[in-house]
Amino acid sequence: MKIEVDKGSGFCFGVVEAIRRAEERLEQDTHLFCLGDIVHNNSEVERLKKKGLTTISHEQFFTMSNTTVLLRAHGEPPEIYKYAQENNIKLVDATCPVVLKLQKRILKSYENSAKDNSQLVIYGKKGHAEVNGLVGQTKGAALVVEGIEDLEQLDYTRPIVLYSQTTKGLEGLHLLTGELKNKTSNVPVKIHDTICRQVANRIPGIKKFAARFELVLFVSGKKSSNGKMLFDICSSVNPNTKFISELCEINSDWFLNIDSVGICGATSTPKQLLEEVAGYLAQLELDQNV
Repeated sequence: MKIEVDKGSGFCFGVVEAIRRAEERLEQDTHLFCLGDIVHNNSEVERLKKKGLTTISHEQFFTMSNTTVLLRAHGEPPEIYKYAQENNIKLVDATCPVVLKLQKRILKSYENSAKDNSQLVIYGKKGHAEVNGLVGQTKGAALVVEGIEDLEQLDYTRPIVLYSQTTKGLEGLHLLTGELKNKTSNVPVKIHDTICRQVANRIPGIKKFAARFELVLFVSGKKSSNGKMLFDICSSVNPNTKFISELCEINSDWFLNIDSVGICGATSTPKQLLEEVAGYLAQLELDQNV
């Protein structure tokens, strides 16, 4: 059985940098708090937990003082920084530069919105960590739309300024903006394509990769919105695509009469885990042939 790991899969730059910052800090101290999972992947969270990284919730954060907390790549709203300053919390800010730049753009648009009565719209997943940080720049005023059906909540008598969560797909953004333009012939609409190209550029590659195999294993944490998006793309190209988060979820029956398997994953999936899956399949095939 041919087994191949997608060379284009693995952590994106923002996640790599956040993990580097965490490990660098843990070399100085034996313990470090992280606000939310550092990455939406259980195996990586557990690996760093053994090194001393403790994940805390936002509720826990607002009870703490006199400590150090890592901010992950997703970014955080202004109230996190305000509370930290007031309670002697040192922040190790690992916000992805792409997200940080977007936060600043949205803040500027929010400050300008009072002049032209415009409404800010964010194309993204409601409740997602990055989206919460983006909405926070507007003091909760921005509207979040996940798809065309959510456009009904907009006020079409006011100018509209739209941004996108950095990890959304370009195709979804184009569909949404096309529909939005159809509904807004009489008001100004500004569309800002703020999708991270490092993420978006994986889509063509993963399509080609998935089409080459009889079966594809897509490896991702269940919390990853990027993982869900890329899995759906893989499945559209190759219906025989299986979603797994851990080795224990692999079913040996999937590989009966299968000659080729491709292994790929999300921007939050460590390359090491993909290699472990490949090794597991190689051993599984060996055991079955004994």
